[in-house]
Amino acid sequence: MRKLTYYIACSIDGFIGDPEGDASAMIALVDEEFFGFLAAEYPETIPTPGRRQMNIDDLPNKRFDTIVQGRASYDLALKEGITSPYAHLREYVASRTLGESPDPNVEIIADDLVGRVRALKAEDSAYDIYLCGGAGIAGELVDEIDELIIKTYPIVQGSGMPMFGSGFAITQFALESVRSFGNGVLVRTYSRKR
Repeated sequence: MRKLTYYIACSIDGFIGDPEGDASAMIALVDEEFFGFLAAEYPETIPTPGRRQMNIDDLPNKRFDTIVQGRASYDLALKEGITSPYAHLREYVASRTLGESPDPNVEIIADDLVGRVRALKAEDSAYDIYLCGGAGIAGELVDEIDELIIKTYPIVQGSGMPMFGSGFAITQFALESVRSFGNGVLVRTYSRKR
């Protein structure tokens, strides 16, 4: 069974972006050391245009072969004219309003998101599934998330978009590892307690 991994950046106070979802304040903190780690450990989580710009497009996938993201997350790429932001992965976008996909590499999941993710998890593959975000899709899929990889940036936002947009429910995860970087970023990995 493949894992669904919510791999996400957040502030110290748990926000993944400002109230509209803009996370550019975090992107500005990615320095050479931290980028080297991301490229070495999670190269497939770097969007295709960024991989090409940084001449790392030939890096093989290490953890994931599939990405699931929400409409708001996908819209960030569409606003830049990019219809397949993760062309090196199988791309799924959860949207009840997008209608037809603007790219043959992107499949729209319009209904039964949980059922579709369960089917993806049941596939026979050596790779897991990258849940990109945002808060709404993470909240809808919280019961399907097997692993959290949280990149915590050394900023406090005060308010913004939370990691999970869902009702109150306690879900326990076990801390597997913590890695710190010179720029103050922490990368914490948690697995779901079963």
